[in-house]
Amino acid sequence: MIKSDKKNEKSSLSKDENFSKEKDTSKKETVEDKLKITEEKLLRTLAEMENQRRRFEKEKDEAFEFGGFNFARESLSLLDNMERAITSFLNDENLKGNKDLNKIIDGINIVKKDLVSIFKKNGIESIDCINKKFDPNFHQAMLEVEDSTKEKGTIVQEIQKGYMMKSRLLRPSLVGVTKKSEENVDNSAKNEEKKDEKK
Repeated sequence: MIKSDKKNEKSSLSKDENFSKEKDTSKKETVEDKLKITEEKLLRTLAEMENQRRRFEKEKDEAFEFGGFNFARESLSLLDNMERAITSFLNDENLKGNKDLNKIIDGINIVKKDLVSIFKKNGIESIDCINKKFDPNFHQAMLEVEDSTKEKGTIVQEIQKGYMMKSRLLRPSLVGVTKKSEENVDNSAKNEEKKDEKK
């Protein structure tokens, strides 16, 4: 071999080495990029799995806490019917003279108290609404009553008791709320007119 051939061979070898080094570097970058992408996907998957675990845990807790929600709502009719029965017996003219009437009413009251006790043990309590401000989240207005002594929107009559099951509304209270009487509305309208005339 001649010197020039050796030089050419060395230069071609060094070019090949440079090319292979460049190739290796590009391979390393893509492998590193792929590793980062895979790592990000893994982190996202782990986060999604954690969120799903929390969601299932919450659903399980709610199912345990409010599992008997529909049963409890339907059981309220038993309590309503007991109260209606007591009222009916007390108002029945034919039964007023019966010496056993008080025993019947006492028996119904005992069952009613037991039912209320069971409800309380399970977090079911009645909504106190008389003389409270009307709140559509807990009350359902059935009628309006003219009353100038109370503020407008105050509950003055409870037609049917409402109930809560822990923090959830089981049944709204059916109520009667106050409204301003027609005279008060007319007087306030006249007063407004007089104020406008003075201006």
